[in-house]
Amino acid sequence: MPNRWLSVEQIAQHLGVSKDTVYTWISTREMPAHKVGRLWKFQIPEVDTWVKAGGAAETAQKHGKA
Repeated sequence: MPNRWLSVEQIAQHLGVSKDTVYTWISTREMPAHKVGRLWKFQIPEVDTWVKAGGAAETAQKHGKA
């Protein structure tokens, strides 16, 4: 099924991180996520592009922090 929307749990599993890490990345690192009602949903191509661009890197700067 192309371009299927994934849940927080599914994208965390895809990336091999915890759900808490996903929520942190949404709020501090501009992880590509879409709010559908009360739920966050993700597209794998968007998230993979963000990761490849360094969005999930340990050295990524948090916005609003010096």
